[in-house]
Amino acid sequence: MIELEGVPELIDPVMVAAFEGWNDAGDAASTAVAHLDREWKGEVFAALDAEDYYDFQVNRPTVFMEAGVRKITWPTTRLSVVRVGGDKPRDLVLVRGIEPSMRWRSFCNELLGFAHELGVELVVILGALLGDTPHTRPVPISGTTSDGDLARRMDLEETKYEGPTGIVGILQEACAHAGVPAVSLWAAVPHYVSQPPNPKATLALLNRLEDLIDVRIPLGELPEDARAWQVGVDQLAAEDSEVAEYVQTLEEARDTAELPEASGEAIAREFERYLRRRDGGGPGGHATADGGEAPPGPPFRRDAPGGRPRPPKPPRAGGDDEDSSEE
Repeated sequence: MIELEGVPELIDPVMVAAFEGWNDAGDAASTAVAHLDREWKGEVFAALDAEDYYDFQVNRPTVFMEAGVRKITWPTTRLSVVRVGGDKPRDLVLVRGIEPSMRWRSFCNELLGFAHELGVELVVILGALLGDTPHTRPVPISGTTSDGDLARRMDLEETKYEGPTGIVGILQEACAHAGVPAVSLWAAVPHYVSQPPNPKATLALLNRLEDLIDVRIPLGELPEDARAWQVGVDQLAAEDSEVAEYVQTLEEARDTAELPEASGEAIAREFERYLRRRDGGGPGGHATADGGEAPPGPPFRRDAPGGRPRPPKPPRAGGDDEDSSEE
């Protein structure tokens, strides 16, 4: 039995979770939850026992000094609560941690125990994967669920993914078996500039979350950080003609694929989203699109020490679609 002393009765609570590691390319997902926690001054009310789920040789504890006393921070997953004000206030239960090293089923069951005790009505899990997407275009965000009714009601994709999965996919399926509505939002991060931070991907996840749960999220300096990030990558790409050519190839492939989406209905949706935001005011390796794993590395691959940046080979025609998300 989970006892949550000191946690008030929540209003229409939604659980929003993200985990560092394989499902967090560019740290985009974990940074999004950290942003929510910081902007709304979340109060931590629970932390999972690190001994139960983490290999400390993989995720090592850290030592720090506080008032002259040495202390240790253990890798774990923490839960906090924030209240979103406005005409229709609601509460968010924020789950932020590191992908566990072991006992994933028990890990998910413990989180679902908290969700049950708090009356959570929806679980939204944020993730980010590496894909063949250009940094110059809007970040692709895919929303998936294994619940067909929920997919139709919330305009999401019913996941058909098969292959390797991380804690995001395991938690979503655990929610489905427990009868808890669950959605995964995935950001596609350019694989040729995969090192964190990626504020553009974080911003895209928050914008999609805002639409999904109908809350106004204060973005702070994220829009400016996203613009500065893109300018910086533009400058890096411009230094090498091969990199610039590769980015152009990705742009052409993306624009061609999205041409059918430039419909009146799609434009109307984007305009409505813009009006809502304007009127609201206020302040290891990683998963890839095909379910594989890409090791962490520098923003651009290099031939040899001191060599010029070199892009990976462009995907062949008819290859995997960049928006096929790992679950």
